[in-house]
Amino acid sequence: MSAKIISGTEVAKEIRAELKAEVAELAAKHKVVPGLVTILVGEDPASQSYVAAKNKTAKELGIHSEQVTLPADTSEAELLALVEKCNNDPKIHGILVQLPLPKQINEAKVLNAISPDKDVDGFHPVNVGRMVLGEKCFLPCTPHGVLELLQRSGVKTDGAEVVVVGRSNIVGKPVANLMLQKRAGGNATVTLCHTRTKDMDFHTKRADILIVAAGVANMIKADQVKEGVVVIDVGVNRVGMTESGKAKLAGDVEFDSVKEKAAAITPVPGGVGPMTITMLMKNTVQSAKQFAGLA
Repeated sequence: MSAKIISGTEVAKEIRAELKAEVAELAAKHKVVPGLVTILVGEDPASQSYVAAKNKTAKELGIHSEQVTLPADTSEAELLALVEKCNNDPKIHGILVQLPLPKQINEAKVLNAISPDKDVDGFHPVNVGRMVLGEKCFLPCTPHGVLELLQRSGVKTDGAEVVVVGRSNIVGKPVANLMLQKRAGGNATVTLCHTRTKDMDFHTKRADILIVAAGVANMIKADQVKEGVVVIDVGVNRVGMTESGKAKLAGDVEFDSVKEKAAAITPVPGGVGPMTITMLMKNTVQSAKQFAGLA
């Protein structure tokens, strides 16, 4: 058996085409243009790269995109004042503060200052609470991307044994919660594994769907999964350099061996990664519709 490759690049392309058409319709019929502001503090190269990718995608879809870059010595009060200004700006429907922030700034305080109605990252405690309760909210982008990948690839989750490896607030916990909810793409029986889990192999071998978000390169091997498993690899780990001088990336799953047993698997790169920014754009469009009374 050789697995079907679930291409996040292709699924993201499909969703972006839908969003582009939706944005054009909002502008033509309702004079509504979704607006996203990205706030970057300092000059971290990785953060600059992420922000540039978000701005590029937004503009390709017809979303109004603003980038505010602040010096690394910006005070917490200054950043909070900017967030509040964006909260009150009717042209802005989504606010994204790029993490990590410099040491003098309390990340939680800043994220909590973003209006829940403009929290398109889905990190505000209000949106997290709504998600847990199964209420309408902005879903965190990477877990939402995982659900979309599964649904659009025709993977049935109803009654499935889903094992999630990793318990971060960004991926592990929310994706586990979403998979067990009474909704499309949910209704699974979920096990959440972490560093203190006894006999990890026992759990991973039971999985019909295995979602790995631990941040450890190649930690899941072929002998830890069963035949026919669907594997979603969220990990992105640098494991050296290519001959051309670019970072060589690996997921949390040993791709070459596991794909011989899996029914389907996401690659790294090109799997979950492209979905994260796409879901951010989806949330921004949704926010614009809500502010306009269209959703």
